[in-house]
Amino acid sequence: MASLELQNIDKSYGALRVIEGLNLAVDDGSLTVFVGPSGCGKSTLLRMIAGLEEITGGDLLIDGRQMNKADPIQRGIAMVFQNYALYPHMTVEQNIGFSLRMAGVDKAEIARNVASAAATLQIEPLLKRKPAQLSGGQRQRVAIGRAIVREPAVFLFDEPLSNLDAELRVSMRVEIAKLHRKIGATMIYVTHDQTEAMTLADKIVVMRSGQIEQAGTPDTLYRDPDNLFVAGFIGSPRMNFLEGTLGSDGTVTLAAGGSFRSGVIAPDQPVKVGIRPEHFTVTSEADGTIGMRIDVIENLGGTRYLYGTLASGETVIVEDRSEESIRNTETITVGFSSKKPLLFGADSKRIRPQMKH
Repeated sequence: MASLELQNIDKSYGALRVIEGLNLAVDDGSLTVFVGPSGCGKSTLLRMIAGLEEITGGDLLIDGRQMNKADPIQRGIAMVFQNYALYPHMTVEQNIGFSLRMAGVDKAEIARNVASAAATLQIEPLLKRKPAQLSGGQRQRVAIGRAIVREPAVFLFDEPLSNLDAELRVSMRVEIAKLHRKIGATMIYVTHDQTEAMTLADKIVVMRSGQIEQAGTPDTLYRDPDNLFVAGFIGSPRMNFLEGTLGSDGTVTLAAGGSFRSGVIAPDQPVKVGIRPEHFTVTSEADGTIGMRIDVIENLGGTRYLYGTLASGETVIVEDRSEESIRNTETITVGFSSKKPLLFGADSKRIRPQMKH
């Protein structure tokens, strides 16, 4: 295991600066997930940590030692790629042990390490097969096994599940989480899927345009986002954003009608009001209420999502677990507790309630 620290990291391709002054500490034994839209710099950052991309400026520290110029093999890092990168002519056993053979490790030790990795990943029956005889999930386990046998200080995962179907992605997420708990290694995982991030991470690092928008636990980012981007990116279905006006007495008046007391004391200003789908209820008895015309009902059995339009023309998604009879095109009243909405100013930053002393 190892700690890892990025200090004022820059990355440029000629005149194009893709990462600028980035700072981050990754705790020893933690599973940290880099998440963000395509082109935000998360994979580039991972490749700089691995030694596959040159660091333009700043310092990469692994267990307190600067590793900017160190070769990948000297960094104590193993990387699992999106496309598995298995040798098609080798068996599973040979693929897993390949790096150890190249390092001149004794055959008996290679056999022990391969057997141990295979047992951890529950792929012992596959050892004599070749990659063409494996499913996508099995190939990904082999790729992870090849990383495990090296006993690295840090594991790097670059969107490892993106080639799998939806059902297999769910099961592999669980397997990676269990693997982390079992071996206790420091892991950094890159994905564009915020559900993967919420499922796996001890810490989530939300990136946009080469910058860290916010870093914290999944619960912190979900409940206490710093800005509109993080609030909208974390959570599925995404947070609803409604136009409103904040009064100096803390009252928020919605463009769609209705008002509520926010607990925020600030000058009069326009605001974006963020309300998550599960914080709405189908009721007229709540701190805040608005009328909504039902456009589509997505019934998932135990819950349903109501997609609707407000009087202001804004669209919203409401999670509903009631057994109320609701039909398309019907207009209903939905409510919410005044404690649930989050407010964001014209600069997209969060406007937080004042702390009570």
